[in-house]
Amino acid sequence: MKHKILVVEDDQPILDLMDILIRKLGYEPILIANGIKALEQVKKEAPSLILLDIMMTPISGWEFLERLRGELGMREIPVVLFTASPLIGEKMLQLKDPHLSVLIKPVSFSELKTRLAQYLP
Repeated sequence: MKHKILVVEDDQPILDLMDILIRKLGYEPILIANGIKALEQVKKEAPSLILLDIMMTPISGWEFLERLRGELGMREIPVVLFTASPLIGEKMLQLKDPHLSVLIKPVSFSELKTRLAQYLP
């Protein structure tokens, strides 16, 4: 069974690129362009990992993460924050979430491969 990776990203060209890269790595991507729809998807079927953009609307990646961990109680799903924001480190320290990490955009194929391999066999 292929691991399913939920990609939550509001920039369509980035979604398209992640689709190609994730398939090339042998995983199955689930592509969703906003956090609300992504939360609905997670309720239906929990993915093996979530690749999450931070700066989105109508809810931010931070809001998505808060709802995922709180309301849905899904604390074990690995989440890789996918962002261009260099200020992410301080917020990460506050969260102290062992199932949370960061990839800074633009991400290379090898960086993506390494990060996914960190969580998925």
